[in-house]
Amino acid sequence: MTVLAYLCVIVLGYLCGSIPSGLWIGKLLRGIDIREYGSGKTGFTNTVRTLGYGPAALVFVVDVCKGALPVLVARFWLSDAPPQALAGLAAMCGHVWPVFAGFRGGRAVLVAFAATTVMMPLLGPLMIAIGLLIALPFGYISLASVVGSGVMAGIIAALALLHRVPLAFGGWGVTAATMIVVLHRDNIDRLRKGTEPKFGHGGHRRSNPADRGL
Repeated sequence: MTVLAYLCVIVLGYLCGSIPSGLWIGKLLRGIDIREYGSGKTGFTNTVRTLGYGPAALVFVVDVCKGALPVLVARFWLSDAPPQALAGLAAMCGHVWPVFAGFRGGRAVLVAFAATTVMMPLLGPLMIAIGLLIALPFGYISLASVVGSGVMAGIIAALALLHRVPLAFGGWGVTAATMIVVLHRDNIDRLRKGTEPKFGHGGHRRSNPADRGL
């Protein structure tokens, strides 16, 4: 029963994460595939670039729910840390490689934020504060995502080693942060070159079909 329950929360997490909110809202409101614009991703930041703040707010809400709901189900159903971590990771994988959108999604930053907040509620405000402290002065959401995820991974790992949170949460923090950094490798390269667009900019149509992949 436990193995089946674990599989259920993993499948639920993946399917929730696979809901391509940015893609569907772009097609519904503008008749476009936002993966053909800006960064080529389906998340909140590229929705702001491509569709504006109103549609992006809808994507924000849906993506937060995608990360929170599977972890909440795992918490109340199984009452243990490992299934919560697995549900969160499955939701991230669904967002990045969505079955409902040809396995071409986003970078799962909001999904990871929501999942972490459900697992460790006190870290939610801290993550927001760290993100704003980086994003507001520099204007780069990608920089805030990469640096912020690394800082949070260190904090969660330290809390786990000090037995303040379950070890499974420590593993979640490190794994989620690693995924986010790897998925931002193109942004990191542009940041180094000084060509990374700031928040809300760079929503032009992508001219190179090869750029439309993950």
